[in-house]
Amino acid sequence: MATPLGIAVIGTGRMGADHVRRIQEVVSGARVTAVVDIEAERAKAVAARVEGCAVHTDPAAAMASAEVDAVLVASPGPAHEAALMAAFARDLPVLCEKPLTPDAASALRLVEAERALGRRRVQVGFMRRYDAEYTRLKALLETGQLGRPLMLHQRHRNVASASFFTSDMLITDSVAHEVDVTRWLAGDEITAVTVLRPASSAGAPEGLIDPQFVVLETAGGALADVEIFVNCGFGYQVQAEAVCERGTARVGDGHAMVTAMAGRWGGSITQDWTERFADAYDREVQAWVDATRRGEVTGPSIWDGYAAAAVCEAGVRSLHEGGRVEVELAPRPSLYG
Repeated sequence: MATPLGIAVIGTGRMGADHVRRIQEVVSGARVTAVVDIEAERAKAVAARVEGCAVHTDPAAAMASAEVDAVLVASPGPAHEAALMAAFARDLPVLCEKPLTPDAASALRLVEAERALGRRRVQVGFMRRYDAEYTRLKALLETGQLGRPLMLHQRHRNVASASFFTSDMLITDSVAHEVDVTRWLAGDEITAVTVLRPASSAGAPEGLIDPQFVVLETAGGALADVEIFVNCGFGYQVQAEAVCERGTARVGDGHAMVTAMAGRWGGSITQDWTERFADAYDREVQAWVDATRRGEVTGPSIWDGYAAAAVCEAGVRSLHEGGRVEVELAPRPSLYG
């Protein structure tokens, strides 16, 4: 493809607007040719920063444009299924932010729809697979130097949750990342989930179950635990430690720079995901653009999105019903290896 890839960005909230900026200012080989949002004025405000960018309130209308070669979906999860089905109808490649969909049934419908096309068209936005620390950890585990992973300890903390955040969303919107990381690092499907409920923090909004402690079991016998705490109050932290047969490896300590002055030493703690994972998002979108220009689809697949949705669905059941809940997965199509 000699000309830049024309991308329609669906959803112009914080994530979508940041992707528009990224494509225009950071990523090479692509340009934003259309933005879509049900709130037309918000879409117009984002489009005003991009020369020649069209504004739509209907994703299908944007995809019908000859200027659109690919689609980046950054709208809320419940809107993803319709947007992806519209992209499939036009055989357009898609980068879809997680969650793929809010539930396993709708995610499986997308798996089947893509399988019917006979080739992959969707990359799901599990951007931690593009983070420099996580990719080094994955590469180390694949060498076998540490032996087989036995346990994975993970922490996911936010300063404060959004006003619309629910107890279920701690799992479906936050722990979804750790679900994918666990599957990716362990190289196994997750077979069961247990969600424990410690006393909620005084800093959590009334009625929000925060923090939560999630235990994931894999088909190969490894265990992963996740501390999810979305109102910790002091910073944004994402950390993981792999405990293997012959050693351990940990990422996410954030010790990029330590200062000493005026009788004190220390560093800073990032305050949100846009700062901590900025480079990962840049790498993810650039990799998607490069692959699309080659006529390929790489990265996390729609099956990975479905598997994460199924695990999170089991996690929500455990949160409300208590105890261990087994994960039910459909047979994996050969398209996804």
